Amino acid sequence: MGGQHRSRASSSYPKLASAPVGQQVHSIYLQRLGQFTGEGQYASKNLLSMMDEGRASGVDVIKLSVYSPPDLARPTFKEAVSHKFTPTKVGESFGPSWSTHWFRVQLRVPPELQKKKHLELHWDANNEGLIWDEEGIPLQGLTGGGDRIEWILPSGWRDGKEHVFYIEMACNSMFGNAPGGDTIQPPAPDHYFQLHRADIVAVNLEARALFVDFWIIGDAAREFPGESWQSHEALQVANAIIDAFRVGKQDSIVEGRKIAKQYLGERVDSADVYAGDEDPLVYAIGHCHIDTCWLWPWAETKRKVARSWANQCDLMDRYPEHRFTCSQAQQYKWLEQLYPPLYDRVKTKVKQGNFQPIGGSWVEHDTNMPSGESLVRQFLYGQRFFESHFGDRCKTFWLPDTFGYSSQLPQLCRLAGMTRFFTQKLSWNNINNFPHTTFDWVALDGSQVICHMAPAETYTAEAHFGDVTRSVSQHKSMDEDATSLLVFGKGDGGGGPTFQHLEKLRRCRGLADEVGLLPRVKMGESVDDFFARLEEKAEKGTKFVTWYGELYLELHRGTYTTQANNKRNNRKSEIMLHDLELLATVASVRPGSKSSKSYRYPKKDLDDMWEKLYAEVFERGHKLLKEALSALDDSRESPEGQNQLAVLNTLPWPRTELVRMPGSSSSTSNAQYCLAEATTGLASVCPLSDTSRRSRATVKEIRRGAFVLANDEFEVEVEGGCVTSLWDIAAKREIIPQGSRANQLVVFDDKPLYWQAWDVEVYHLQSRQELPASKTTLVESGPHVVSVMTETKISEESWIKTTISLAASVEGQPSYVEIHGEVEWRESMKFLKVEFPVDIRNTEASYETQFGVVKRPTHYNTRLAPILILGLACLVLMEFSWDMAKFEVCCHKWADLSENGYGVSILNDSKYGFATCGNLMRLSLLRAPKAPDAHADMGRHHIRWAILPHSDGLDSRTVRTAFNFNNPMTVHRASATAAASVSAALSAIRLTGSPSLILDTIKRGEDDEDVSRGELAFRKGRSVIVRIYDSLGGRSRGTLKTTLPVRRVWRTNLLEDDGEEVRIKDGEVEVDLRPFEVATYRLQL
Repeated sequence: MGGQHRSRASSSYPKLASAPVGQQVHSIYLQRLGQFTGEGQYASKNLLSMMDEGRASGVDVIKLSVYSPPDLARPTFKEAVSHKFTPTKVGESFGPSWSTHWFRVQLRVPPELQKKKHLELHWDANNEGLIWDEEGIPLQGLTGGGDRIEWILPSGWRDGKEHVFYIEMACNSMFGNAPGGDTIQPPAPDHYFQLHRADIVAVNLEARALFVDFWIIGDAAREFPGESWQSHEALQVANAIIDAFRVGKQDSIVEGRKIAKQYLGERVDSADVYAGDEDPLVYAIGHCHIDTCWLWPWAETKRKVARSWANQCDLMDRYPEHRFTCSQAQQYKWLEQLYPPLYDRVKTKVKQGNFQPIGGSWVEHDTNMPSGESLVRQFLYGQRFFESHFGDRCKTFWLPDTFGYSSQLPQLCRLAGMTRFFTQKLSWNNINNFPHTTFDWVALDGSQVICHMAPAETYTAEAHFGDVTRSVSQHKSMDEDATSLLVFGKGDGGGGPTFQHLEKLRRCRGLADEVGLLPRVKMGESVDDFFARLEEKAEKGTKFVTWYGELYLELHRGTYTTQANNKRNNRKSEIMLHDLELLATVASVRPGSKSSKSYRYPKKDLDDMWEKLYAEVFERGHKLLKEALSALDDSRESPEGQNQLAVLNTLPWPRTELVRMPGSSSSTSNAQYCLAEATTGLASVCPLSDTSRRSRATVKEIRRGAFVLANDEFEVEVEGGCVTSLWDIAAKREIIPQGSRANQLVVFDDKPLYWQAWDVEVYHLQSRQELPASKTTLVESGPHVVSVMTETKISEESWIKTTISLAASVEGQPSYVEIHGEVEWRESMKFLKVEFPVDIRNTEASYETQFGVVKRPTHYNTRLAPILILGLACLVLMEFSWDMAKFEVCCHKWADLSENGYGVSILNDSKYGFATCGNLMRLSLLRAPKAPDAHADMGRHHIRWAILPHSDGLDSRTVRTAFNFNNPMTVHRASATAAASVSAALSAIRLTGSPSLILDTIKRGEDDEDVSRGELAFRKGRSVIVRIYDSLGGRSRGTLKTTLPVRRVWRTNLLEDDGEEVRIKDGEVEVDLRPFEVATYRLQL
């Protein structure tokens, strides 16, 4: 009622102001946070002063002695401890670079530390090490330089007695021995490392925990949006912790932790923090990427594996949520061979689900330059290892650190039993920002895998607050799925996750649950769990964005060319292994042969060769080839009877070629040739005389230093080492534009922004310099081959001799202009290329890739795309130069530029870098980077390339001619009977039909009972594996024909699992492939 008195509740709000209160100056209080955990002038007064409860050092508690092996040797534990150890101490230095030093550590915990809660050894010499127990069991790796220097002492060592263990010191840091702090510089050979810490430390675990609490809360204050209440609250909590702290007062540490948990939650000290039912967005997985060979010796990688994986097993014992994924079967094999007790520990963790093998390949390999069959073997050997050692195959192809991804990888993944692919390397693009995070990646044949690229854009995340936020803020596929993987742990040089990483992630999850805004992170699951959810969404109708073709990395393009000898040897090894498997397969299965009954397929040798380095491949391969050829020869003639010449053709089609006789030089007086006409096998040949009635090649000097080389198909004018005219007689067409010069050698300045051996930047093209030739001389005057040689000075120390040759044309075979370059290369930061301007127009050029062809632009178009700028209510147009970014690309044996009705292919025998800009084709020959290998590519090189003009467009002529060019027929001594015997044997499996079909591989079945090495269950009987692919991108049909006693045939995957059974009638199997399809057949004998 109006005017009626009502009682009011009393308020505790004070009536009078007690004192003035000012508003905090945000920036000052934010900067203050650094004082609490920083090294600097306040270290003795801040949290760092209370991280230890006690520390002991000196000979009374830690007695050291050392054995230093000579000659940079890396002895085993057993070998090392058998030697005499001499006394040493903290402060001594050990080296030089790459040397090993074994320390015997005799440790006694002093009385004042025996009752402390947590004791650690802190050992730091700024280099890597591995702790071993007295029985020779590896326990834990050490990194040095303040990182991973601690080892938790066993609780039983508090008894006051002396305890002995060993530390194997490696005189290198995590990234080798580069001087001056620049990781990629050539290693210093005389680097010495001082042992500056060997202490027993009683760690204040509450202070260590508060340190991590404060770290994450401080990050929240700094990195949350400034207008968010969570950022302001974090700043208040952090300052409250500082205000509560008192130097030397443990209760202030406890109080600080209580304050921290107001923001982080109560469960951050255990794995229970992840027990909530809320759906996370970020799934964290530990990882340790170890480059199998990079900035350290090959042998050091094996020790890095042991150090890194021992650390992870230790962390799994302490952090039950820890899941660690690691690929590379080769590294598991090294661990099994060299560190059996540690390998057993890893296997136990695999069974428990904490240690998770992944990847399905032998190593984390390059995908640009290996042949198609090399990629197949990566999966075959990798998956077989994981299945035989851990009971299961991998479902996810894991390749975080490779420089671009071949367009056929999705097909090969599916054929290897993997539906998923993980990487992140495209985040390194330095021109365009790759537009997707989670998407379907589609191969040339239409096969697809679901791909995820970590939006944190690293595979070595430090598990920072910012890594978690970036896992959402940089996610580009939110419309389809908002979840992501966060891959964390020290990498490249090994190491993996640390306890700090795991502690930080606990707090990130606690913070997300308590105050929100930060994406929830989850640990305790696998990569396969993550992908399974994506696949489930796809099954329920989610349409992920698609990306067709190669995933081209816009960086590290120089890797196509650097280390030329490695690339040459790789190609030659692939060819040798192809030939050996073909010969050995037929020798081991052909019926009715005495030789085949005694000959055993060299499975172990072949496995070793696929796994080993080039020198071992060639050494062993030549011997095995001779043995296989001998087994195929049923003539049983004495060596004296094997006196006729025969050529060996290991390719699956007939060839007719001019072949130079053994011991014949290319001089005008001594060059001798034979005409080789061979199906697959050995074919007898006879030397050609100069009066042989057949097509001829001629040469004439039209003016001083200028020559015309001719055969029935081409007239080639050469001057100064360049082709100034290339006339196609039948087509009546000039191939070289007027005024241009093909086979023009050019050199460029080659100074990339940073990664010398890896990168070539687009601006190098602006430094083009033509190399002028000095003189051209006649080398061969016909009638079978004509050649002229040109000497070109590159610099005072470098030169190149190019020999341009034209052979007499052979009916039914394409003719081409062949060039051989002999190079003495002593340059610094230069790039040598050879150019071919051609009178062809097309906006795309074609390049051979694994099992197919990839087309790339010949122009530098730029497209404009509308981009929404966050924080602005507008769209802006951004330039994306996808075409220009491909100014240097990878190709295999050939590149082609064709227009309707005509084209030109450039062949090579050992190169992978190429470019086509407009009508200018350019083959990359040699680079001269000085880091990390100061001597990369220095010395003598022999390179072959060729110009192959052709009527009509790109077709099987280019594909087959490039195979022929890389597989020259070799001349052997054999009787006509022996040649016929070998040829009959090698014709046991043939492919007819579409010329685009390539019979690429013939080998034995991995698990045949007479071949199996026992890794997996063997199959009864014998079988032959045949791999065929369509090489040009059209529906291809053919017939696989065999004279072997084949009973049944199956289509299989790459792992040789039987799929659909295929009808065989009268030794014939119909083959029908979709464009660029790879098909594998198992022929059961």
